[in-house]
Amino acid sequence: MNKKIALFPGSFDPITLGHIDLIERASQLFDHLYVGVFQNTTKKSLFTKEEKMLLVKKSLEQYENVSVVSQEEELTVTYAKKIGADFLIRGIRNSKDFEYEKDIYALNQHLDDSIETVFLIANPKYEHVSSSMLKEILTFGGDVTAFLPDVVNQYIEKK
Repeated sequence: MNKKIALFPGSFDPITLGHIDLIERASQLFDHLYVGVFQNTTKKSLFTKEEKMLLVKKSLEQYENVSVVSQEEELTVTYAKKIGADFLIRGIRNSKDFEYEKDIYALNQHLDDSIETVFLIANPKYEHVSSSMLKEILTFGGDVTAFLPDVVNQYIEKK
C-alpha cells in the first residue's frame, strides 16, 4: 500500500494557531505530512529562515507524523516530488484566499498534474488571522499572543 504523503508549504512568519490547526487536521488525513518553511519572495520576513525553522519545529514537536523541512531553490511541486509527496495542503480563510489559491493550483497543475492540492477551510476562530496582519500589529507594539503558540510568544518576548 502506498503511503499518503503531503506537503504543507508556507512562509510561517510567524507560525500561528491557525496554521497549527490546519497542520493538526492534515496530519490526521495523511500518513506523513511535511511542513515546508519556504520563502515567499513577495513578503518581507520578520524572522530569519533559521528562526522560523526553530519555531515551527518547536510548535509541532507533538505530532509524530509531521516533519519540518526548508528549501529555497526549487518550485514547490518539484520539491514535493523529491520528498515523495503527492498532495499539497493549502488553507483557505475566505473568498480572497480561495481566488489566490485557485490560481496557484492551476499553475501547479500545469507544472505537474500528478500532484493534487487539498484545500482545508480555516477554523472560524482563526479565519481572520494572517501572519502578515500579525506582523503589522507586532511592528507597532500590539498584543498578538492570543493568535500564536506559546513558544513563538516567548521567543518574541526575548527578541
